[in-house]
Amino acid sequence: METRDLGLVHLYWGEGKGKTTAAMGLALRALGHGRKVTVVQFLKNGSSGELAPLRALGAAVYAGKTGTKFASQMTPEERAQERANQDACLARALEDPCDLLLLDEACAAWQLGMADPYLLRRAVLERPAGREVVLTGRDPAPWMREAADYSTEMRCHRHPYARGVLAREGVEF
Repeated sequence: METRDLGLVHLYWGEGKGKTTAAMGLALRALGHGRKVTVVQFLKNGSSGELAPLRALGAAVYAGKTGTKFASQMTPEERAQERANQDACLARALEDPCDLLLLDEACAAWQLGMADPYLLRRAVLERPAGREVVLTGRDPAPWMREAADYSTEMRCHRHPYARGVLAREGVEF
């Protein structure tokens, strides 16, 4: 088997900054080598600064949280609508043939029940031969940790937020 055909699972997790940044960097590298990339962003509104250039380079991006509330602030009806939206994004993404599938905030979507657990597991555990899958989030489910071929924990030692510095455009989003 050629190295390109392995199709491994990458997990960027932990409390520190840089999980999505690392994953998007890998997507950029794959695009630079002519690979087809699909990105699914869970629980985000699709306005992150890295998405426009990835789209311009040919990545398929499925994102678009329907509201501005965090899942914990949503009513049961809003949660159900958001879950349906996230499930639809994931289902459409799984129809796209790709070399790299990036599931940003998949850990939180799993933990919060904001994605179909069958679809999410299928995306990782039943991926086509040769497909790299990238998962990001703070607290991965045990099955995600077990499935990971690469597991990188981001730990926060210092962050400007502790000094009152809010997220900055072009740096944190």
